Amino acid sequence: MTLLLLEALGALLLFVFIVWWTMFAGRKRGEPPPADPPAHGDEPPR
Repeated sequence: MTLLLLEALGALLLFVFIVWWTMFAGRKRGEPPPADPPAHGDEPPR
């Protein structure tokens, strides 16, 4: 029973590490700024 709990804890820790790695291993300065909005005359008709 103890071995089963240790294995489950190890899997949980591995899962948390993978999620943390993918969340914070991106660009150094975060996401790039959004592009400038289009000028008033450049918008497509609705």
